[in-house]
Amino acid sequence: MKRFLVFLLIVGLVCPLAACDASPKKYTAYSLDYFDTVTTLIGYAPSQKAFDAVTETVFSVLLHYHQLFSIYDSVEGVNNLKTLNETRSMVADRDLVTFLQYGKEMYDKTDGRMNIAMGAVLSLWHNAREEGLLHPERAALPDKDLLQAASAHCDIASLVIDEESLTVSLSDPETLIDVGALGKGYAVEMAARALEEAGIAGYIINAGGNVRTVGKRGDGSLWKVGVEDPDREGAYLDTVEIADASLVTIGSYMRYYYVKGKPYHHIISPDTLMPSEFFTSLTVRCRDSALADALSTALFTLSYEDGLQLCEEFSDVEVLWLFPSGEVRTTDGWDTVSG
Repeated sequence: MKRFLVFLLIVGLVCPLAACDASPKKYTAYSLDYFDTVTTLIGYAPSQKAFDAVTETVFSVLLHYHQLFSIYDSVEGVNNLKTLNETRSMVADRDLVTFLQYGKEMYDKTDGRMNIAMGAVLSLWHNAREEGLLHPERAALPDKDLLQAASAHCDIASLVIDEESLTVSLSDPETLIDVGALGKGYAVEMAARALEEAGIAGYIINAGGNVRTVGKRGDGSLWKVGVEDPDREGAYLDTVEIADASLVTIGSYMRYYYVKGKPYHHIISPDTLMPSEFFTSLTVRCRDSALADALSTALFTLSYEDGLQLCEEFSDVEVLWLFPSGEVRTTDGWDTVSG
């Protein structure tokens, strides 16, 4: 049911680069270990050994945040979000504290549309979806009364952070943290920054459709990234050229289950507590992968008109909307080159 590779990387031939041993060559690595998705790393390096060293850096950063952000799995020696949801208060890794503070900032900047404290509602949908996928004959929607009751425990103010003592707590005993709308994009951004700080360029990270480029390709050209058309296998809604930028797509066709023949996806509106029905997919392009991830969820739950207004609050954000009718709309700067 899951379609992990939302973006298909359109990478040109590297024969001209490979003609000379001193020129960087293209290498590719894959992993299934992070954020329940396929992660692909493509890069240009002088040797396999050099590429492997970069791969180790990227994958170690992703593993670090994957463990911190997990709400389902305990990790020995790590106080992660599962620990927080269960114990209600803990001393946390500084990286987790910084991330949670960023999550609160994104709540404010999106007027509550991206809410990492919405776990009480999202857990009901997660459980219903898992049951429906495992036992389709028993598939059902979450109980409306339970959803409404859970929505009373999604106040971001319940997440209390003391950055000096690195203490994180939940003041509401029924609040749950769920960072599925932000965690993967944030982790990808941290991995990209690790490469940038080391002076490494010529790489593209694709974590299940969260795409972040670091520099240009080995021959100095921009990366070309296609935005998948969910209605035509192997086709694109558009192709963009980017360097040092991110593309993130979310959609109703990526994670869903059926109830009485109707699909119900995983992007839940804070207004209706039901899957948002404005769009089939939505793609955000900007430099920062974390911001792109946060805004993709926020914009998916807003009307096109309200989404345009939110976009105006950010200087380097461009968006492509795909409507259920098949219509495609974009912000005015979508066709400009990033990089």
